[in-house]
Amino acid sequence: MQEVYLGIDVGSVSTNIVAINRSGEVLYSKYIRTNGQPLDSVKNGLKELNSEIGNEIVVKGIGTTGSGRQLIGVMVGADVVKNEITAHATATIHEVPNVKTIFEIGGQDSKIIIIEDQMVVDFAMNTVCAAGTGSFLDHQSERLGIPIEEFGDMALTAQRDVRIAGRCTVFAESDMIAKQQFGFSKAEIIKGLSEALVRNYINNLGRGKKIEPPFVFQGGVAANKGIRSAFEKEINNEVIIPKHFNIMGAIGAALLAMDHMIETGEQTKFRGFQAADFEFVPSTFNCEDCSNGCEVIKVELNKEVVAMWGDRCSKWTNSL
Repeated sequence: MQEVYLGIDVGSVSTNIVAINRSGEVLYSKYIRTNGQPLDSVKNGLKELNSEIGNEIVVKGIGTTGSGRQLIGVMVGADVVKNEITAHATATIHEVPNVKTIFEIGGQDSKIIIIEDQMVVDFAMNTVCAAGTGSFLDHQSERLGIPIEEFGDMALTAQRDVRIAGRCTVFAESDMIAKQQFGFSKAEIIKGLSEALVRNYINNLGRGKKIEPPFVFQGGVAANKGIRSAFEKEINNEVIIPKHFNIMGAIGAALLAMDHMIETGEQTKFRGFQAADFEFVPSTFNCEDCSNGCEVIKVELNKEVVAMWGDRCSKWTNSL
């Protein structure tokens, strides 16, 4: 039986589950569409992991990250619950120890992380503007009739440069239509779109930040060769894409769990793979005990309250 540490990254678009050994090597990974149902996506992921390697492993620790990290942390019995910045930085430093700048673009958000001496010193996140995310590219690939898998390769075949306004999805789309009417090819427009996305990303997230090499590009969009090429053109430097570029958050959560368990010597709180069969019911209520009016999130397991959070004073959080 091999000792492993699990990491779960729950986002709005996808849920990633990984298992690593004590050397940090990825033994198993699973990508699942969240589809607005993080509990179900993680339950399905745990069932698949258990059926494939459950009889070969012993889980010694588990960590969660992503927008659904707290809820899923309660569900699985996480030993560590960390934000995306910490998780992504941890995984990247493990794979590229001298990294200084991390570009991360996912389906619904993007982030930039600045590293000095293997420590996060600055970061920025974009969670409101779709023009710098993978969903924007997906939409445009559908509109152009080009499979997203071919998007990046086609951009590299462009013979001419064309500038697309990329600060807003509406402006970008209307500008693309205009450029098509002017006779530019799909390849040239895709290249221009890729450069617009990168330009928007650097101008918004990189503004005022000390951006230095080595640069690492991760997240699902890192698979797009056109975007990688646009980054290298914009910053005039090589961009490194790690082997597991699309699951770095989950890897980081697993590494953080491993570090915590080794340092503390504690026994894992992992509920076991049977947690996939438990009935977890989240609900919310507004606390009216003071003027803050906090929205408190409550999670019940088999009709017993197992977690609460969201209150500024921790009255409910510490009540369990």
